[in-house]
Amino acid sequence: MTVIIGIDPGSRRTGYGVIRLEGNRHVYLASGYLNLIAYSACERLRQIYLGLQQVTNTYQPHEAAIEQVFMHENPNSALKLGQARGAAIVAFTIPVEEYSARQVKKSVVGHGAANKKQVQFMVKRLLNLAGNLQPDAADALAVALCHAHARVLRKRGLI
Repeated sequence: MTVIIGIDPGSRRTGYGVIRLEGNRHVYLASGYLNLIAYSACERLRQIYLGLQQVTNTYQPHEAAIEQVFMHENPNSALKLGQARGAAIVAFTIPVEEYSARQVKKSVVGHGAANKKQVQFMVKRLLNLAGNLQPDAADALAVALCHAHARVLRKRGLI
């Protein structure tokens, strides 16, 4: 059994989602987000690092996956997102894979331009979850699912 943590990095909220692979099944373990709004810019990065280390210590993932930075219209926003990603990546001592937002959406929804509601719906469906799923947590779970799908394709030599 392999445990995967997916990360949706953000400078205001960083989502995380943890799944376990049991054969061809994806089993939900946990999800949530780190609310960083109340912290200064530098402290946010430290909180991402510490918060993800705490999640890692709890669930002991074997692999991590994170969404890549896409270019915003505002370069300052892209820089902040890149810093959040860096803080998240260094929180792990396990292999980390990167996926574009388009790859994640295509893997989970089947369409690379899917909207957030479609991603939330499919994540809930794929993991057999009821109730509401916070958007940042849903995106992080989608990253974890994308990585799980990519693992299968890599094993088969298809990517």
